[in-house]
Formats: sequence, C-alpha cells, structure tokens
Amino acid sequence: MRSRKRKAPAIEAGAASSSSQGSAAAGAEGPLLPKKQKRPATRRSLVHYLKGREVGARGGAGLSGSEGELRGYAVQKLPELLRERELALGTLNKVFASQWLNARQVVCGTKCNTLFVVDVHSGQITRIPLLRDRGPWLARAQPTCGIHAIELNPSKTLLATGGENPNSLAVYQLPTLDPVCLGDRHGHKDWIFTIAWMSDTVAVSGSRDGTVALWRMDPDMFSGSIAWHNDAGLPVYAHIRPRDTETIPRSSTSPSNRKVRALAFSGKNQELGAVSLDGYFHLWKARSTLSRLLSIRLPYCRENVCLTYCDELSLYAVGSQSHVSFLDPRQRQQNIRPLCSREGGTGVRSLSFYQHIITVGTGHGSLLFYDIRAQKFLEERASASPDSSPGPSGRKLKLTCGRGWLNHDDLWVNYFGGIGEFPNALYTHCYNWPEMKLFVAGGPLPSGLHGNYAGLWS
Repeated sequence: MRSRKRKAPAIEAGAASSSSQGSAAAGAEGPLLPKKQKRPATRRSLVHYLKGREVGARGGAGLSGSEGELRGYAVQKLPELLRERELALGTLNKVFASQWLNARQVVCGTKCNTLFVVDVHSGQITRIPLLRDRGPWLARAQPTCGIHAIELNPSKTLLATGGENPNSLAVYQLPTLDPVCLGDRHGHKDWIFTIAWMSDTVAVSGSRDGTVALWRMDPDMFSGSIAWHNDAGLPVYAHIRPRDTETIPRSSTSPSNRKVRALAFSGKNQELGAVSLDGYFHLWKARSTLSRLLSIRLPYCRENVCLTYCDELSLYAVGSQSHVSFLDPRQRQQNIRPLCSREGGTGVRSLSFYQHIITVGTGHGSLLFYDIRAQKFLEERASASPDSSPGPSGRKLKLTCGRGWLNHDDLWVNYFGGIGEFPNALYTHCYNWPEMKLFVAGGPLPSGLHGNYAGLWS
C-alpha cells in the first residue's frame, strides 16, 4: 500500500562540487591513459578556425571587424543547431562539476564524491582516485557533500578539485591525472564549494566555512614526468597550506550564512569576485595576497549559487533562484537590467559567458541563451515559407534535456508519491567551442533524490 505523501525535502544546494563509496559507475574502470589526439587536416569548423585565429592573434591587434562579426554570428547561431545525445552514468548521484580535458574526454565530479572521466564518443567511464588527508578527518559521519568544483589552470597542465575529504583542495597533473598536492588540515574547516585559478600556479578556493583561501603550487612539485610512488606502489603527493586566507565579512541581515558559494577571476583587472549565500557579492584585488575592495548587496538574494565573468565586457553575472544579475564593479549604476529565467522558481544552477552570449542552466532541466548586447533571450526560428527566410518566432529558444536516471527508492515513493518524471537540475555545463559541442550534466533537484543526467549537445 502506497504511503501517504509527506512534506518534500529541501532542494539540492549544489550547482556548479580514494575510498569513494559512491555507487558503481557504468563502463570500464582502470588507469586513465591520455589519448593522442589527431589534428584533422581539412575538416575544421568555422568556430574552430576563428578560435584558432583568435589564439594566434593573442597579444596583437585581435580579430578584424569582419572576422569578429563572423565569429559572433556563429556563436549566436550555434544553440539552435544543437541536438542532444544522452550519456549513461550508471547509478552515480548528481554531477555537480565538469570540464573538457580534450576533444573527447570530460572530467566530472559528483555528489557521491566520485571523480571520473567520461569519453563522450564511446561512453566509457574511468574513475580517478581521490587524494586523502594525512590524518583521519571523519570524527563523526557527515552528510554527503561531494565534489562541487573542478577547474583547469590557464595552460591546462593542472586540475584542481576536492579531495576524499570535501574540505581539502586536490591538485592533479594533466594529461596524466597524476596527483601533485593536497591542501588539507591547514586549509578550510568545511566543504569547498568553488575554485578559481589566478595563474598557472596560483588557485583560490571558497568554502562553506565563510573563507577564501589562496594556494600557490611550487613548480618543483610537478616538474617530473611521472608521480612519485611509495614502496607499496601508491602515489605520493605533497601536502600544502594556503598562502593567504580571508574571511567573508558578516552581514547584518544574515550574519551566520556567509558561505562562499562561487568565485570568478578577472585576468584583465587581476580581481577576484565571490558570491556568498547571505546575498552579497565581494571583490578582492588579487596579487600575492587578497585585499578586499568592496562588498555589494545583491538585488536578488535567494539561492545565489553560481557566478561567471566576461573579460570582454568586464561584467560579472550572478545566478539566483529566479534571476541573473549583472555587475560591473566600476559602475555605480548598473546599465544591464537583471534577466528573469521564469523556470518555475527552480533557480539558475549554472552559468557561462562566451562573447556576448550567456548560457543559463536551470533547475527545471532547460538551457536558455541570453544576448547581452540586445538584452534579450535568443528566440526560436519560425518555419519559413518557400518565398522567405526564417525569422524570429517570438518564442524563447529553450533546449530541454532528457530524463536521465532516477533511483526509485523508498524516499521517492514516500515523499513524491512515485511521480514518474522529475526534471533534472543542470548543475554544470561546459563548451568545447572548437568542436562545437556542449556537455551538460546534473540530476534531480530535491536533495534526497538520487539520480543523474549527462548529455552531449552537438
């Protein structure tokens, strides 16, 4: 007999974060072997070509006007051409973070504290061992936190993420994913929610303990071609401590909720932006230490869980329960009005900038695309008559993601009455622009539900 429905549990806080005891992944498991990528001789996309020109022009005058317009046109047209192919992740629970490693491999972190690489061509999954603290850290059982952040340094030679202890910062060498170092007992006292690289050897982490920590990697730690191993054949890595730790100032409105939820670094201004769950945006000057410049009360204060920065526009974007707010710290009055996602109050769960287009991943399983220059969402194209070209339909362009996998356990039956489908919160997405591909992942929004979604849009 079906149990009577009870009050639903809280929604998941994650957005985009070994003896990992998560459920077994689908596919093969074993050491990750870097694949040698062949460079196509002739079959290269327009975006690939233009992006290559952009990289080649770094430090010069940049793209000419016509080339810049062509690249902007390609970026604006891509979303409506994308088509989904779901990827099976077995019984892993909620993907919180992801990054492309190369043209076919994406590294992901989950709520069940699993770090893995998925081959988007074959679907094969390879688990990566998590780095362990020097001493026992589990004085008592803690609720599952998982891996909320994965970030690659600018040269894509190092990867920073969480350790077996979610309070610790783990750094791996690329492309081998050999362990380099771990920041553990001298760092954060609570879960790491977010990471940003300031340079190839300097990273910053933000934690639920209300602090931001700056870490410097000694090049000697990763100058060798292979990781050190002890007599048992297990990898050996250095243990580091932060060079600087800054505490988020307490707000008068919510003094106990200053958890650092998201970070974004401005290379142009050498500044670090941070969002805390008490509804504030903070800005630091980032040098060898962090020097706080300002704190701003955000216009929408509920569930500010994601942050991104656009160097070209000198603009931060903050995602909240129902809006995306834009901040230029150098302007007293903000000229770009907030956009409303209007996705059933499920919130903005992931954000990314590319040129003037911002991609919004929602808690309702959809992707939206907003044109900053026009200050409006991209629209679907109406069907064209034989005598005319297709024009805007007036309907917001929205990509709806697939069902993914959901564990039909007792909680699902008792609290949700066995509802057949739950939209997946899109906690993470990342573009591979040269290949014109978009990886999207997440899982069910209610915190107690166990499930996952991953898809390749191309």
